[in-house]
Amino acid sequence: MTDPVVEEAIKKAAVAWVSVDGGQPRGLWCVPIEGALYVISGIGEQRLPGLAGATTAEVTLRGDHGGRIVTWTADVRRVQPGDDEWNTVAPQVGGKRLNAPGPTEQLVERWAMDCTLSCLSPAADGAVVTRPDLPDASLAEPPRETPAARPTRKPFRLHKVRGKR
Repeated sequence: MTDPVVEEAIKKAAVAWVSVDGGQPRGLWCVPIEGALYVISGIGEQRLPGLAGATTAEVTLRGDHGGRIVTWTADVRRVQPGDDEWNTVAPQVGGKRLNAPGPTEQLVERWAMDCTLSCLSPAADGAVVTRPDLPDASLAEPPRETPAARPTRKPFRLHKVRGKR
C-alpha cells in the first residue's frame, strides 16, 4: 500500500529530485501517470547517470513554494520502445515536453532510438524515507516587552484656523 502523502505528491509533481545509488540528487522534469512518475533521459534530454540501469532510486518531491514534502524509495523500471506501455505513455510524456524540437511524433521516435523512458513507482514495501516533522502547535511567540512607545503627534492641519475677532 502506498503512503497517502506520496500518492498525493506524485499526482501534483512536475519536477522530482532523483538520486541513484546515493549520488547527488538531480532535478528532473517528470509526468505523473497512474500513481507513477515517468522520466525521459538520454541524448538531447535531461541526464542522470545510472538511472537507465538502476532498479531503485530515491525521489524527493517538493511543494509549490519549494519546501520538501516527502522523500521516498522508488522502483525503477525501463519502458521498452514498441511495448503497449511505451505506445500509451511516451506520447503523453512527449506532449508535456516544454520547448520540444518538433512535433510529438518525431520526438517519441527520437526517444525510441536515443533515450530511456523510466517509470518511477513507489517501492513495493511502501517505504517513505523521510517526511518533514510538522509541529502540532503554533510556533508563534508572544510579543516581547519593550520600553518603546509611539510619540503622540498633533493632528496635521493644512491651514491655521483663526477664531472670530
